Amino acid sequence: MNRDFEFFNPTQVFFGKTAMDSLPAALEMFGENVLLAYGGGSIKANGVYDQVMAALQQAGKRVTEFTGIMPNPTYAKVLEGGALARQCKADLILAVGGGSVMDCAKAVAIAAVEDGDLWTKYWVEKRALDCMPIPVGAIVTMVGTGSEMDGDAVVTNEETLKKTSCWDYALYPKFAILNPEFTYSVPEYQMVSGIFDILSHIMEIYFSPEDEDNISDDFAEALMKSVIRNTAVALENPRDYTARSNLMWASTLALSGILSPSKREDWEAHQIEHQLGAYYDCAHGMGLAAVSPAYYRLICPYGLPKFKRFAVNVWGVDSAGRLDQAVALEGIDALAAFIRDSRMTPNLRALGITDDSKFQEIANSCNLRKGGYHTLTRQEILQILKDSF
Repeated sequence: MNRDFEFFNPTQVFFGKTAMDSLPAALEMFGENVLLAYGGGSIKANGVYDQVMAALQQAGKRVTEFTGIMPNPTYAKVLEGGALARQCKADLILAVGGGSVMDCAKAVAIAAVEDGDLWTKYWVEKRALDCMPIPVGAIVTMVGTGSEMDGDAVVTNEETLKKTSCWDYALYPKFAILNPEFTYSVPEYQMVSGIFDILSHIMEIYFSPEDEDNISDDFAEALMKSVIRNTAVALENPRDYTARSNLMWASTLALSGILSPSKREDWEAHQIEHQLGAYYDCAHGMGLAAVSPAYYRLICPYGLPKFKRFAVNVWGVDSAGRLDQAVALEGIDALAAFIRDSRMTPNLRALGITDDSKFQEIANSCNLRKGGYHTLTRQEILQILKDSF
């Protein structure tokens, strides 16, 4: 590992079947007013809501509920939550759900304490926060984003059709409750969508320089193999605790920063999917699954040694006596087969997109990242979208 780096992660994690037992003590660090943020009614149907409310009552908290957070949270929803947090004088925002709820809660934490055009300042211009946001805690019910252990808040602006992130160390959750049993009731479609999001997070870091011998790449390969192995088990038996716990911890580790030392990081596949999400409001992980094989086939020649390594070390492709490119492409084919076999969306039509009329507009609106093996052109993004169609 030849590049200097900084590593910091302040989130306290409580993991396992008894993780909720730690919530009352974790709540003692904060004042009495809690904004409870969640999406639809699923946490009430599966009993998580009752457990959370019991812990809040035990801790003597005054609770205001902020509900209806959508899968791709909007800036308008963020402002709504900010106003509510101010009204109830929230001392803590407790996010109960998946990545969308957690990301929205982080954004609300800013909107509750600062006025003005926050979208331009923090999501477009990417400035460091000028304010101290309200603390956020997380209780995770769906894995994939790893938002419980990072400082990103991904939000969609419906007016500008832009989906992008704001990041700051101050947005890291103060604590995260991770009980794999809470993920059992998630429908299969959402489960596998989250699983591909995990895999994509790992690949976004892995497929980037530096490529000298480094622990980050070794760790990434081990995590990818674990995700692939446990996906098959979870599909066969969604209540297999070992598989669901391995997937949950892989999701958390993938964006915890532990894979990033020495890596420049790519994230272009996410930029493409974010704009698909802004235009079509699709499930994030499924959008990534639809475009990733075409994206990686395009950039493969620019990072050929790593793609060959991916094929051999992650998918077990035999490289003996074969050209590196053939081996590397077989690895991407294995990724595409995994998507199909895991009942993920293999293309944009399967995602519900019926025509390509918006593809040029989407390509023109994507952020162009420079951390990977190749910086895309707008025309190349358009080609990826067409190849994914």
